[in-house]
Amino acid sequence: MSARFLAATLLALPLLGAKEPPKPATDNGQAAWAEACKGKDGWDTPGPPFRIHGDTWYVGTCGISALLIKGGQQHVLIDTGTEEGARLVLANIRKLGVDPFDIASITHSHEHFDHVGGLGYLADLTGAEVVTSYPAEGVISTGEADPADPQFGMHEPMEPANVQLRVANGETIQTLFKGQIEHTLTAISTPGHTPGALTWTWQSCEGSDCKTIVYADSLNPISSDTYRFSDHPEYVAAFRAGLAKLRALKCDILITPHPAASDMYARAATGSMLGGMTCAQYADAKTKALDERLAKEAAFK
Repeated sequence: MSARFLAATLLALPLLGAKEPPKPATDNGQAAWAEACKGKDGWDTPGPPFRIHGDTWYVGTCGISALLIKGGQQHVLIDTGTEEGARLVLANIRKLGVDPFDIASITHSHEHFDHVGGLGYLADLTGAEVVTSYPAEGVISTGEADPADPQFGMHEPMEPANVQLRVANGETIQTLFKGQIEHTLTAISTPGHTPGALTWTWQSCEGSDCKTIVYADSLNPISSDTYRFSDHPEYVAAFRAGLAKLRALKCDILITPHPAASDMYARAATGSMLGGMTCAQYADAKTKALDERLAKEAAFK
């Protein structure tokens, strides 16, 4: 039967048998993307799609990530870019020979227009199920910003999308292939940049060579001129809790909503997304940024 993403168990299926040594690197399109996007990080600047590892593909622009997890029958899309960028994402999906109508679900990192401004457009076009965090549901379903967002008042409204499924921290969404679980993606609640921000983690395999991929949210303590993080201690506590969860994740390959945030251009130029910044290093950098922001606020009471 046709499977949709379902909230399910917290654990991915275990890999059976011993792992073989990684296969030699092949042309996965990463170097071509790095060359096409060299010196360019525009949100709507087109770049070619490339394979990150196994079933996981980058289909975003030079400056905004969008990830496609390909399946035998269904596919998952994480983030869409802006409304204009979503059309470039759609073109990249088609370049991979994927029928957009086979995208089963679309989900998000965080609920800002540069990452989900095109979600309504692609959801309408494909008929895919829209999956959000509970705090992000209102933003996605109305297109209006959340007053609790540190950047409230800075962004224009977006095209809304009909939300079918909501996930909380530790819950998963899955796809089936021939009645068996094919992909399991686990949602990690990492609020801070926005109230509804999610980090996603899953395994992606090339034969028996499986890597754990983490798509970590932006987690930058950026705000409007009038917002003070120090005036919201509960929000800061949730911010730190999310950073701690991210720091503890197994993380073979780190991908971020803005490629530059995890030096994806340099890694792509080598032809491999392995190596580079770890999840712990990324979390430590964002913790330092939050601490510096709080210190700055304390100095200007």
